[in-house]
Amino acid sequence: MSRRTLPEAQIHPAIRATLADHHKDIVDEVIAAIAAHDVVVVGMKQNPFPKKARKALTAKGTPFHYLEYGSYLNTWRRRNALKMWTGWPTFPMIFVKGVLIGGFNDLEKLIASGEWDQLLAAPRAA
Repeated sequence: MSRRTLPEAQIHPAIRATLADHHKDIVDEVIAAIAAHDVVVVGMKQNPFPKKARKALTAKGTPFHYLEYGSYLNTWRRRNALKMWTGWPTFPMIFVKGVLIGGFNDLEKLIASGEWDQLLAAPRAA
């Protein structure tokens, strides 16, 4: 299954750079964190789910890198760039060895099924 995105041919050439550069700094920061750490949690203030994810990882003894971008009251445009990049609509965004595994509920399911330990033991995604 492939995620649907608008083909570049259907984006006018005059705006392609605008799309590519839309808050590029925040996307680049997350990409760098994903390259440097096996587990990365991207979240925001006031949202209880990033906190729940961090708590679950800590309880599991899994080291992680946390990035936080604003709150419900600010920074939503910058966070939107991450949503556009990943296609994931909510926070947290949890990455394991370069792979987006989803959010807190997805993390919970992976831990409960035992697949979490397998993901950590597997080699990093190419």
